Amino acid sequence: MSSTATSLLLTPEQVRTLSEEKKVSILDASWFMPNSPRQPRQEFLSKRIPAAQFLDLDEVASPHELGLKHMMPQERVFADACEQFGIEPDSHVILYDTQGIFSSPRALFMFRSFGHNNSSVLDGGLPAWLAKELPVESGTPSAVQTTKYPTPTLQTTCLRNYQQMAANTTLDPDANPNADLVLDARSRGRYLGTDAEPRPGLSSGHIPHSFSLPFNVFLRQNTSPDGTKYTTFLPEADLYKALEEAVGSERADLIVKGVVPVTTSCGSGMTAAVLWLGLKLLGVERISLYDESWTGYAMRPTSTIEKSQ
Repeated sequence: MSSTATSLLLTPEQVRTLSEEKKVSILDASWFMPNSPRQPRQEFLSKRIPAAQFLDLDEVASPHELGLKHMMPQERVFADACEQFGIEPDSHVILYDTQGIFSSPRALFMFRSFGHNNSSVLDGGLPAWLAKELPVESGTPSAVQTTKYPTPTLQTTCLRNYQQMAANTTLDPDANPNADLVLDARSRGRYLGTDAEPRPGLSSGHIPHSFSLPFNVFLRQNTSPDGTKYTTFLPEADLYKALEEAVGSERADLIVKGVVPVTTSCGSGMTAAVLWLGLKLLGVERISLYDESWTGYAMRPTSTIEKSQ
């Protein structure tokens, strides 16, 4: 288990207890794929955990040269958002989403990368909260008192950019200890190049030397009493088994021991954070996330794309 002082994951009961304390900020970080008919902000207004506020991951972000969404925000952009949410440096920030585990890990990655380690994810999100018959509210949320949040420093070791990833493709992780082992959170078909990408005209396939580890293999499906399907993280032993099946026993052991550095990637940097959080739960410390992920990589004509195992 990670030695981080603040728990990475919380149960609904733990969140309920914490929500009654001072300096706790609860944020709904729900996000859906662009082709989804669901509207996260409207769902937030319809039903949410009491005192929660809505964190729009596409708004608290920095512009990107290729027009990519929800990229890591600049330091002042993050601080300004915290001030509007009434968050202070010592606030306990609790993040959740309406699918269980999907976009909330990306929000946690953002907070932790800016050094706000007093932050957690509600395992199972709003559906798990509802399954415990805990209270909800609706309508326009009450205004919060703004705060002052000093400009933080982004921990650059948490992120990888295109230049770093392109350079990493020339290194064999089995032969070079300086190579990042890249874990791809997209579906197996997209990784192999047999299924199309959601973005029209974008090639599928994968980054050379990367390994396929679809994010959903870190999760288990749950059904609430009203029939709602949602996800939660697997127990740590099962997380390790999934990692082991993806990269082999020897590599999995080296990753957890911190010998081999890991970078997670996905389609646009969202579900890569599910792998990031799952690995953090296993105590992995040498881990980063490729912010642009496959969309940024495959859009660039200089990229080498593989379409086989």
